[in-house]
Amino acid sequence: MNWNELTKEITAVDAGGSSTAPVTGIEYDSRRVRPGSVFVAMKGGSTDGNKFVAKAIAANAAGIVTDSPDAFDHLQVYHPEIGLLLVDHGRRALAEAAAAFFGHPEKKLAAIGITGTNGKTTTAYLTEALLNAAARKTVLIGTIEYHVAGQVRPSVHTTPEPRDLYELMAEGAALGATELVTEVSSHALDQGRATGINFDVAVFTNLTRDHLDYHQTMERYYAAKRLLFDGTVYPAPRVAVINAQDERSKQLARTARNAGAEVRTYGIGQGDWRAASYRLTPAGATIQMETPVGAAEVESHLAGEVNILNLLAAFTAAHARGVSFADLVAAIPALKPVPGRFQPVSAGQPFTVIVDYAHTDDALLNLTALARQMTAPTGKRVITLFGCGGDRDRTKRPRMGLAAGRGSDYVVATSDNPRSEDPRAILTEIEPGLKESGVKYVVEPDRAAAIQLALEAAAPGDVVLLAGKGHEKEQILASGPVPFDDAETAFSSLARLGYGKGQ
Repeated sequence: MNWNELTKEITAVDAGGSSTAPVTGIEYDSRRVRPGSVFVAMKGGSTDGNKFVAKAIAANAAGIVTDSPDAFDHLQVYHPEIGLLLVDHGRRALAEAAAAFFGHPEKKLAAIGITGTNGKTTTAYLTEALLNAAARKTVLIGTIEYHVAGQVRPSVHTTPEPRDLYELMAEGAALGATELVTEVSSHALDQGRATGINFDVAVFTNLTRDHLDYHQTMERYYAAKRLLFDGTVYPAPRVAVINAQDERSKQLARTARNAGAEVRTYGIGQGDWRAASYRLTPAGATIQMETPVGAAEVESHLAGEVNILNLLAAFTAAHARGVSFADLVAAIPALKPVPGRFQPVSAGQPFTVIVDYAHTDDALLNLTALARQMTAPTGKRVITLFGCGGDRDRTKRPRMGLAAGRGSDYVVATSDNPRSEDPRAILTEIEPGLKESGVKYVVEPDRAAAIQLALEAAAPGDVVLLAGKGHEKEQILASGPVPFDDAETAFSSLARLGYGKGQ
């Protein structure tokens, strides 16, 4: 592929310069530019890629695509030897360029996009597992990791930049994948990272307070999620799978239908695809499923009501992709919990320790409610450790304190990923919610020390929840990331308490 062939597939405002060299890559990071790369310079939330055009040219880029008229005019005068393209929307141009360069993998994979505040990761994992059980090869893009036709890759972003997304899709298609299952964050939808992907199935899990540091209001947050369904920026999905229990469900279902989508709702005791009844068990749950295509009693090894909803969403989405009801029912008993999502830590201790990613007030309410269901028969305590991330929505901090306090008997408030903020300042903003709840609590900024305190406080039969970081393997401090794993830290703390020796 050369410059002229590539630029025919990019929506441009103006063109200039010239280049006959073969295009060897598409890059949006000037540090990755090599001879023959096309550098897409785009304005971002925290930086402007146009500041790095000179570095890309010095690295022998074959062409520059820019969303800055000033940069375009400058380059026309001083670098007429390079191919130039001026575009309105840098990220859209990046997607168009990547799609063309990587051979349009979006046309080779049927896509399922999953959006919502909570449950995206588990729903994506379960959907992929159900497709795999039906002998479908998949590409999974999500928060914990990426899967490329069975190969596991580290996750950089919940929804990566278009260039990286298209490369992953192309690699999967080359390995025989036919399905894409991807979490689609509100940031990604708002910024256009999923441009060019025609989602066959779109899933909405829920909408609760989060990311207001970016979206500012709940209405704008919802509007970003709605983009996956309304056909205004992205094509409307063929099938929209919507959680009937969310207060926005009727509004979103109406929007999706008006855009031409078939709507399938799911829920517990409501929705077209529903759990008519269920019984929580030590191993998970027994669920009586009722759907428009059949009914069955299924045994799930996923704990709690929230995972019943995640399972229903995945079941409905996989069926929309053509997996039979019977095959889906048969696959459910083999489904496994997702790493960092209600993950048990067991070293032989007489109390339960759970690591979970819950990092919103709604997620904390769900998590503590599940723990309370576990302790209800014995009257034992729920002990919750949590913190709030720095450089993020400050308004949710007291709300999370209130949620943790109301759902727990004892709370250890600690540091999460403080980033550039002082952990103690974050904790000060959490405390009003804890005080309002009336719960007994302690504040310990050092997360490792806080985990030790939480485990030392546990008595036989108690449930200890280590919330907020889940699968994460590092903690982000003002000085940068440091290795940190809640589960591994818990194992070390349990060993100091005399558990797990020799295991």
